[in-house]
Amino acid sequence: MTPPPNTDLISTEQLSTEQPSQQHAQLDEYNTEQLIAAFSADQARAAQAVQKAAAQLTRAVDLAYARLQAGSGRLVYVGAGTSGRLGVLDGVELLPTFSWPPERLVTLIAGGESAMFRAAEGAEDDEALAEADMRAAQLGPNDVLIALAASGTTPYVLTCVRAARSAGALSIGVTNNPGSPLASAVDAPIELDTGPEVISGSTRLKAGTAQKIALNTFSSSLMVQLGKVYGNLMVDLMATNAKLRRRAVRLTQHATGVSETEALSALTASAMHVKTAIVMLKTGLDAQAARERLQAAAGHTKRALKNGGAKSS
Repeated sequence: MTPPPNTDLISTEQLSTEQPSQQHAQLDEYNTEQLIAAFSADQARAAQAVQKAAAQLTRAVDLAYARLQAGSGRLVYVGAGTSGRLGVLDGVELLPTFSWPPERLVTLIAGGESAMFRAAEGAEDDEALAEADMRAAQLGPNDVLIALAASGTTPYVLTCVRAARSAGALSIGVTNNPGSPLASAVDAPIELDTGPEVISGSTRLKAGTAQKIALNTFSSSLMVQLGKVYGNLMVDLMATNAKLRRRAVRLTQHATGVSETEALSALTASAMHVKTAIVMLKTGLDAQAARERLQAAAGHTKRALKNGGAKSS
C-alpha cells in the first residue's frame, strides 16, 4: 500500500477550505439581515457539493454493503473536531433509527469521548493516539471505516486509515478538499468541494453541513439496502419511549391497514418490533414464526412476505 502524502508538504494555500471567501471580505460590517443572507445562501452550496459527489457516494455504499451484508462487519467512524463529532452523531443515531447492533458500531474521535463536548484540537495531530485507538478497535476485513476530515490532511485520521487498510478493512474518506491526502489514501473517496467558507477556515460551516448531508445519504442508503426499511417506512426503529411507541403503532397501521388495537396487539406480542408485527399481520403467523421468516429473508420485510406469501384479506 502506498502511504498517504506527507501533509507537511501541503500548504494551506492549496486547501480551498482555508482560503478567504472573495464574496464577504467586509463581513464584520454586515448588519444582521446581511449576515443571515450570507450564511444561509452559502449553506445551500453544501447540498450542491453532495449532489456532485453522487457517483462517489454510490460506489461507497455498494462497497460497504458488500462487506456488511454477511452480518458480522462493523461501521467504524473516525474523525477530529467537527468532523469527528459529525461521525459520532451519524453512528449513534443508527441504533434507535434502524436497530443497528451496538456491537457493530465503533465511533472514534481524536481526544476521546470528552472531545465531543470540549474542543481538543491538539489531539488531531496525535498519530500515536490514532494507532492506540485502532489497536483497541481491532479492525478486520469485514469492517468499514468512514474517515472524516474537512482538510483531508488530519494526521489522526490518516493514521487510522493506514491501520484500517493494513487490517484489510474497507476505507471510505469524506473530505472537502478534492485531491487531498485523505482522498488518495482511502479505497473510496467522497470529495465534497465546498470551497472557501464565509468565515475563513471555519469548516463547521458549509463543509460540516456537506459532511452531515453526505453521512445521512450514505448511512440511510446503506440501511435501506440492508433491509431496515419497508417501502419508505422506518420499520426497524427501537420503540424505547412513548413517542416512539406511538410511532411504531402508526407505522404498523400504515403498512397493514389494520386498526390501532390490532396493531398494538401485534406489537405487544412482538416486543414492539414493527417488522415482526407487519409480517404477523400480513401472514397470520405468530411472533416467533414471523421472526424466523424475517431471519430467513435477511431482515427484508418485503422479501419475507414474498417468500411466504401474505394472507388473503
